[in-house]
Amino acid sequence: MFRLLPFLLFTSLAVADTPSGVMTQAVKPLLRETFDDPAVLGKSWPHHYSDSMVADGKLIAKQTPGASHGAVLETLVDFQDVLIRFDFTFDGSTSFNVPIDDKKHKGSHAGHICRLSFSPTSLLLGDDKEGIMRNDLFEARRSDDPAKKSAAEEELKGRSVRLPFSFKKGETHAVTLEILGDEMVVSINGKPAGYLKSPGLAHGTKTDFGFTVNGQSVIIDDVEVWTVEENPGWKNQREAIAKLSQAK
Repeated sequence: MFRLLPFLLFTSLAVADTPSGVMTQAVKPLLRETFDDPAVLGKSWPHHYSDSMVADGKLIAKQTPGASHGAVLETLVDFQDVLIRFDFTFDGSTSFNVPIDDKKHKGSHAGHICRLSFSPTSLLLGDDKEGIMRNDLFEARRSDDPAKKSAAEEELKGRSVRLPFSFKKGETHAVTLEILGDEMVVSINGKPAGYLKSPGLAHGTKTDFGFTVNGQSVIIDDVEVWTVEENPGWKNQREAIAKLSQAK
């Protein structure tokens, strides 16, 4: 059995409030966004295909009706290994992603490195760099050649994991995303929920992250980004955490 580590909510970046995850413990704060200032939208959080707004201290992320792409909201922050935390509430959206990118990386579509994806019924952890966004695989999956499509799907095995999960409209959920080397762990409401080990996660330069929202809307709040170091207890928990994804 493994011991669930505490999920620590906090209101400042004081040392006493430094969070620990399952795989990592936070070291240095890189970003704290509480959306108290509506002016951050469009400045530190550029957005596209978006009718999003900041109101009542929350980001209300909405896709522009009829847009050819989900609403894109992103912010620049450099990291490699990381702990990212935020709260979200489905409020009509059909799905949303949390993409992590390297805008200078030319080997994947739009520099995508990895992501979390949420729908009302599922959670996905994905390696984009060596998965669906890698240039050759991205093109092969859109090919008219069935053999190319089949070969691409075969190579994609192990590059992502989709798990059943219930995210009901109006319910607020706290998310902790951890990346350490080629491993990713996501916790929902303080409990480990998914694990992925894939080579693209270890990409050394990640330059930005954000939210891509389909439909209207998702409410986002209390976004935090921290550099990390390995949690001393991780080696003893890895096998049990990995089984969370294998068993579903």
